[in-house]
Amino acid sequence: EVIWLYIEQLAPDVLVKELQKRLSAIETDSILDSFYVEEWIDGNQFTPFCTVLSTERPDIVAAHVLEGKAAVLVDGSPFALVAPVTFFQHFISPEDYYQKPLFATFLRWIRFLSFILSVLVLPFYVAIVSYHQELIPNPLLVNISAQRDGVPFPVFVETLIMIVIFEVLREAGLRMPRITGQAISIVGALVLGESAVSAGLVSAVTIIVVAITAISNFATPYYNFGIAQRILLFIYMCLAGVMGLYGLFCGAMF
Repeated sequence: EVIWLYIEQLAPDVLVKELQKRLSAIETDSILDSFYVEEWIDGNQFTPFCTVLSTERPDIVAAHVLEGKAAVLVDGSPFALVAPVTFFQHFISPEDYYQKPLFATFLRWIRFLSFILSVLVLPFYVAIVSYHQELIPNPLLVNISAQRDGVPFPVFVETLIMIVIFEVLREAGLRMPRITGQAISIVGALVLGESAVSAGLVSAVTIIVVAITAISNFATPYYNFGIAQRILLFIYMCLAGVMGLYGLFCGAMF
C-alpha cells in the first residue's frame, strides 16, 4: 500500500497532479520498500543528484509538508519520500531547525564549502601540476617537484590510484562490524599512505590533497548526496587530467 500526503492549501496544484500522475503510472508486481517508488517518480535519471529526499524522521517529513511539498509513505517501509527537493536543500541538516539562525546558517555555509572542496580541490591540483605550473608560486613549486622526484606515475594516475584505494577502504569499513570497520578504515589509510610515500609510489602532497577531499565529503548530511559528490569528483578528475583547467571549468559550468 502506497500513501501520498500533502496539505491542500500549501502544496501547489501542479505538484499534486504531477505526483498523482507518476504514482498512477507505476506498473509492478510488488513494492517492498519506498526506494522502489523513488525510482519511478524521480524526475531526471541522468543527474547524479537526488530530486526525491528519503528520510526516516517524522519531523523532517512534517517540516517539508508544511513547506508545501508532498510525501509518500509505503506500508512496511521505515523511510518516507519527500518531493521535490532542490540542490541547496541537500545542505540542510535536520538539526539545523533546533539551532539559532546564526549557527544554522554558519553550518550550512561550512557544508557548502565542504562540497566545493570535495569536488574541485583534487581536480584543480591535477590540472595545475600537470598543465599550469606557472600558476604555482615558486617556493611551493620547488617543494612539489622535490616531493615528486622519483614518483613513477603521472599526477593524474597517482591521484586516481589513491582515491580508488580510499574508496575501497571506505566501503570495506561500511561492510564490516562498526568497531572493527572504523579501526580498519583509519589504520588502513594511515598505513597505506605512509607506506606509499616511503616506497616512492606517491608524493606527500598528494596524500594531503586526497585527505582534504575525503574529509570534506563526510560533511554532507545525506549519504546519497555524498555519492553524487564522489561521482562528480571522478568526472572532474578525468576532465582535468585530459584538458587541464579548461576541461575542469567546462565540467563545472555543465
